[in-house]
Amino acid sequence: MSKGYSLLKWKSDYEKKQTTPESALKKVRRGSRVVIGSGCGEPQFLVDKLVEQMTHLADVEILHVLTLGKTYYTDACFEEKCRLKSFFIATTTRQAVAEGRADYTPVNLSDIPLLFHSGILPVDVALIQVSPPDEHGFCSLGVSVDIVKAAVETAGYVIAQVNPQMPRTLGDSFVHVRHIDAIVEHEEPLLEMEPPVIDDVARSIGQHVAELVDDGATLRVSMGELGSACLYALVDKKHLGVHTDMLTDAYVDLIERGVITNEEKTLHPGKVIASFCIGTKKLFSFIHNNPMVEFHPIDYTNNYRIIARNHKMTSINSALEIDLTGQICVDSVGYQIYSGVGGAIDFTRGSRRADGGKAIMVLKSTTDDGEKSRIVPAITEGGGVVTTRAGVQYVVTEYGVAHLAGKSLRERVLELVDIAHPDFREDLMRSAYRLNLIRREVFPVAFGRYPEELKVKQIFGDELELMFRPVKISDETIVRNFLASLPRIEPYVRFLSLMKVYPRYNVQEILSVDYRTKMVLLGIDNKGGYERVAAMGGYVLDEESMVAEVDFAVHPDYGRRGVGSFLVQRLAEIAHDAGVRQFVAYVTRGQEGVFGVFGGLGYFLEISLVDNLYEIRLHLDKPVEVCIIG
Repeated sequence: MSKGYSLLKWKSDYEKKQTTPESALKKVRRGSRVVIGSGCGEPQFLVDKLVEQMTHLADVEILHVLTLGKTYYTDACFEEKCRLKSFFIATTTRQAVAEGRADYTPVNLSDIPLLFHSGILPVDVALIQVSPPDEHGFCSLGVSVDIVKAAVETAGYVIAQVNPQMPRTLGDSFVHVRHIDAIVEHEEPLLEMEPPVIDDVARSIGQHVAELVDDGATLRVSMGELGSACLYALVDKKHLGVHTDMLTDAYVDLIERGVITNEEKTLHPGKVIASFCIGTKKLFSFIHNNPMVEFHPIDYTNNYRIIARNHKMTSINSALEIDLTGQICVDSVGYQIYSGVGGAIDFTRGSRRADGGKAIMVLKSTTDDGEKSRIVPAITEGGGVVTTRAGVQYVVTEYGVAHLAGKSLRERVLELVDIAHPDFREDLMRSAYRLNLIRREVFPVAFGRYPEELKVKQIFGDELELMFRPVKISDETIVRNFLASLPRIEPYVRFLSLMKVYPRYNVQEILSVDYRTKMVLLGIDNKGGYERVAAMGGYVLDEESMVAEVDFAVHPDYGRRGVGSFLVQRLAEIAHDAGVRQFVAYVTRGQEGVFGVFGGLGYFLEISLVDNLYEIRLHLDKPVEVCIIG
């Protein structure tokens, strides 16, 4: 802006540029490319007037990211007049795209501004909606900065609907009156999207995601039921931050609860960073003139290098389908385009490169009718692979979390089958055998219900937190790593003998449990973002006598902290509830220290020594007393 552009000048310009929508829209001519403001920021009044004039036009191309309004311009009667080219498909445009009356352009959101600036998609007219100008002549793009700012900067002609109901958002979100060519004042409520209804399956997915999200993490969560469920599940977290493209009502709820404070962000500390809003009046009121919230163009918020500057950056994206090797489809169901690429790749890539970052994909295990698994042997023909095998990190369904980063195809099969719906697990394994992803003779699998309720967390000392949970078929790698790292001295050799495994062979025998006659518990250290087994114990039950042989091992790195005592206590509690009468364990002379582990469990303890071998019997149905028979 030149130095001579005074306060009085912009006011004069504003008055001169005020016009009727009919007059302003005369700039839309045959063959024009028109960009319409996105989502809740769509200038509905201008769009309605454009549709009214459509009968006098031809070959008009309309571009937008996402529309929530009525898309009359996609009706069959306008097929020769205009054509929609959308960067993301919503409910209102899905049928038109499916029937070939509109186009879908697959593109990362971060790349769209470059299409405008480079001239690949030159913009003739931009239809935008803004707040009234402030005392300096700046209008805010409000709830929709995203690609709109780039459209304003590159369009041959900018028509702005000035709406007093548009929030004034701060950040890189302003356009000066000087850069607007035509002004149409019209007040109307903004388009809204009510928060989605969340079912029990989505809530379960949210709870699993909450276990992955660290205190102090910076978040980006996709729209829809699963994204909202994940956000609402974070109510017990602390000092979360936000760096996202899309802001929704669910974020505001966490801010009001004090969960999101942005205090520990490494980029824009204290600030919520966003690019556009999809929500209700509650959200619009919250962002209005709020210094806590900054809006930026989409090529900033979604730049993976920028995203990666956020410590503990955690992105949560929804998927439609994933195959057994980790290829993820998010934008289509077979050949039918359902949504779009959106910001999934932008934030997955940025999160994986962030210090302590996590990229999480969420999906329900089956289609809504329960007829098909969303975890499939191969992506449905026509489906688009948005996240490649190399890009996936965590996948979450209502049945748990699959850790895929660094895993082989064989290991991924086990991880993904483990979180598939139980009705489809055996079929998925058969498909894996047929595709030679896994060898049939290597892995005997029992598909019982995983006892999620047996998971517990325990803190040892000031810093060590372990998750104790039953073993899964997908734990092969971490169990193998644990066994391989144990010293070859008592009590570890005894433990390996009980488990009937050797560190390099037959690990699958440990993983094949029915959680009734055979139980194996792992103590998992998840510090650093990856799982490490700190301790492992288990028992094998003789159903006739209801006596179970038990043993356990604690890695030396976690010794002398009470980890072994807690592990055996949990095994005893589980066994007692299952009707087990006794635990029996065997140790050799020199290992008397293990007596203390069994002696502090609150059950009658009987210890006898025969031929230098101690037999320890723990009576799970008798009161506390210690009796040593030598």
